[in-house]
Amino acid sequence: MKVIAIEEHLFPRDILEKAGLDLGLRAGAKAAELDDVGEGRLRVMDEAGIDMQVLSVLGSIVQDLEPAASASVARELNDRLASVVAEHPDRFAGFALLPMTDPAAAADELARCVEESGFLGAMIHGQTHGAFLDHPSVRPILATAERLDVPIYLHPAPPPPAVFDAYYSGLPDEVSACLSTSGWGWHAEAGMHVVRMVVGGVFEELPGLKLIAGHMGEGIPFHLQRMEDMLTPVLRGHERTVAQTLRDNLWLTTSGYNSDAPLRCAIDTFGVDRILFSVDHPFGDSAKATAHLRSAPVTADERERIAHGNAESLLRL
Repeated sequence: MKVIAIEEHLFPRDILEKAGLDLGLRAGAKAAELDDVGEGRLRVMDEAGIDMQVLSVLGSIVQDLEPAASASVARELNDRLASVVAEHPDRFAGFALLPMTDPAAAADELARCVEESGFLGAMIHGQTHGAFLDHPSVRPILATAERLDVPIYLHPAPPPPAVFDAYYSGLPDEVSACLSTSGWGWHAEAGMHVVRMVVGGVFEELPGLKLIAGHMGEGIPFHLQRMEDMLTPVLRGHERTVAQTLRDNLWLTTSGYNSDAPLRCAIDTFGVDRILFSVDHPFGDSAKATAHLRSAPVTADERERIAHGNAESLLRL
């Protein structure tokens, strides 16, 4: 069975150090693996049975830089990613990193990466200085993605300081750091971010925009009917309901979720054609992820679609 994983991260150490950036405690512990796009990464892929990774820079720290620095570092990272893909085109593909503090530059960088380097879309890491993707300033980026017919992968990012203080302070440092990110907060905020885009009219204005959410949909499948019942009646000027919009414009990945119940919920609410396999390398365990893919309670045809067919269709691989 062919397997394509589409939320797989890197960050070249030399560019990190040159830019004077800090990955932080959690990502910093994985610095060597984020830097490795050679034999070590390929060995992990081969042992797990993964044929291709769609690579993305772990870029929230770049996304938040002031505009000129963000644009410069993002371009350098995208050029490096393009060279990695060119060296192993049968094993790697790429999502662009965008300098979100300069939306015009970000739109241009997305177009450059797709049209010149063959990137498959872009990964955006949460809100930027308080601006979510429903903010009018971001429309040029999203319009460019729609025009190019490539998806935006919305990845979680650390919460703004005010949110951290309100929701996650007063706990032991290690606990609050985890609770605010991978232990809960990332998923709550990323799911809310997607729904903000719906109720904020992004997909009414850009009906062809394709959005990907990781971690089995960031809780959206579980809450979909509740949102349909509560949010849809208060929307004005929308041609589609909340659930219809999400089912039309959203794809989900399995990144970090290797158990049956979330997968069944995602399939039951969105359909198997909207589910794509991911690991979240190096934070996820590739062998564990592919083992669950092979044992999950789905039909052989459904397994093939999740493993590679849906990615090939969405990303035109």
